[in-house]
Amino acid sequence: MLKKVFGSAVFGVDATTITVEVNVDSGIGYHLVGLPDNAIKESNFRIAAALQNNGFKIPGKKIIINMSPADLRKEGSAYDLTLALGILAATKQIPAEGLEDYIIMGELSLDGTLQPIKGALPIALKARSEGFKGFILPGQNAKEAAIVNDLKVYGVASIKEVIDFFKDGTPLEQTVINTREEFYKNLDFPEFDFADVKGQESIKRCMEIAAAGGHNIILIGPPGSGKTMLAKRLPSILPPMTLHEALETTKIHSVVGRVKAHLGLMSQRPFRSPHHTISNVALVGGGSYPQPGEISLSHNGVLFLDELPEFKRDVLEVMRQPLEDREVTISRAKFTVTYPSSFMLVASMNPSPSGFFNDPNAPVTSSPAEMQRYLSRVSGPLLDRIDIHIEVTPVPFEKLSEDRKGESSVVIRERVSKARALQTERFKDFENVHYNAQMNTKHIRTFCKLDDTSKHLLKTAMERLNLSARAYDRILKVSRTIADLEGSEAVLGAHISEAIQYRSLDREGWLG
Repeated sequence: MLKKVFGSAVFGVDATTITVEVNVDSGIGYHLVGLPDNAIKESNFRIAAALQNNGFKIPGKKIIINMSPADLRKEGSAYDLTLALGILAATKQIPAEGLEDYIIMGELSLDGTLQPIKGALPIALKARSEGFKGFILPGQNAKEAAIVNDLKVYGVASIKEVIDFFKDGTPLEQTVINTREEFYKNLDFPEFDFADVKGQESIKRCMEIAAAGGHNIILIGPPGSGKTMLAKRLPSILPPMTLHEALETTKIHSVVGRVKAHLGLMSQRPFRSPHHTISNVALVGGGSYPQPGEISLSHNGVLFLDELPEFKRDVLEVMRQPLEDREVTISRAKFTVTYPSSFMLVASMNPSPSGFFNDPNAPVTSSPAEMQRYLSRVSGPLLDRIDIHIEVTPVPFEKLSEDRKGESSVVIRERVSKARALQTERFKDFENVHYNAQMNTKHIRTFCKLDDTSKHLLKTAMERLNLSARAYDRILKVSRTIADLEGSEAVLGAHISEAIQYRSLDREGWLG
């Protein structure tokens, strides 16, 4: 007897529906076909134990299970529940009516309880688009899948609940979430606040400009000057995520199983800070069965690379193309997946191996050769892609001991949001441009027109600092953001001169 039940496989950040066909015939044997990996091949042991511990069994007959499309590789243990129900329906231990209306996924424990799965959100989106009535999955993933409206989501604790639902009609509890209400309820303020930062007013200004235009930024300063402290507070001044951004971000985190069970929809911008020993695959994504890397997990948020020169050079180089394209494509012989990676890069570094440079009171000094060797670990082309370079100096005791609190993140965020609103209006007719950092050369020519004085100022800076064409573009983008923060329609000389200051590493005495 042949029965069909439906599951789903996730490739990239999208799901593909998998039809599980179970055929029971006379004879003995258990044959699983359709490119399953080892985790799926081992499922018959988990299924047999789970069924036996719940009063059912795999009968001693010839069972052939095909996972279609058969040329698509399936992986993971999330098909346990799908296969178990297919076997029960094909051997007439439960009625099969209504089975084909649902996507069913879940990993079985030996006692029949269900373990969480990865990719619940993309699977739910696919199930809705293909017209399925509902989605049955482990309870831990129910909130995440219930973000998708017009699809009934049933979070279950064990296979017994699912069997009773199909066999006796015992109703399952539907998980219902008001997505908008859930999203706005969780837009609470992050734990890190700029009010905690003493002094560093010029660096706070830099961070505000970076947040307003979505610019990449590198902080250069000695140990203890507050680089990490400032970077951690950057997400607190970024505009709140839109509902679309939140869905997009949750989808990526869902694929790697990083969505917390009580959250459902992610409403805070991600902040990722990988260790400098990270491999290039872990950073950009990949593997024999590709998974998103850190740059995709920071999509719509911040990627912080602390001690930039300590990262392996080849790891940093693979990041160059995703920084420009805002997506990363991983190609394999049989398929290609693309992950979005539109993030703000915040990097920090010491100015020299000892951490102190041009400081007469420094306990350790580095020779020019050591300095050059240290700084050359970060390539010029990568630094070119970072819009703002700023030096961070240690905070004097007088500032540290002040009782006066600094400007809070809430106040700064308001100014940033106003500047972003101007940019949203400016780029409303462009599909993939939402803020100044995303402008290409054509947009720069249109929206960053300069008067003669500003042109002369920029020409002098370009010649003196020997800047590349890409650095020229970066200065214009940052100038446009500074003008937006002031509510100015035109980019003026003052905006240009401030933007030129934020190219520290292009100056003589740093690199080259």
